[in-house]
Amino acid sequence: MAETKANADAVSKKGKDWFKGLKAEFHKISWTSREDVTKQTIAVIVVSVIVGLMIAVIDFLLQSGINFLVSL
Repeated sequence: MAETKANADAVSKKGKDWFKGLKAEFHKISWTSREDVTKQTIAVIVVSVIVGLMIAVIDFLLQSGINFLVSL
């Protein structure tokens, strides 16, 4: 019974040490500012829309060209 309590205490200590280490690592993180995140999000959305439009135009042109060739 004493071994079980000792094992439980050891596991509990390891868990506490792990969370202390995790907390210390979170303090080392340099978070980006809200302005930077907003700018980057807008840039991703704009680029995604532009690439989507380019793919749609290329798809339309290829489809038109294939339909033209099939109709010959």
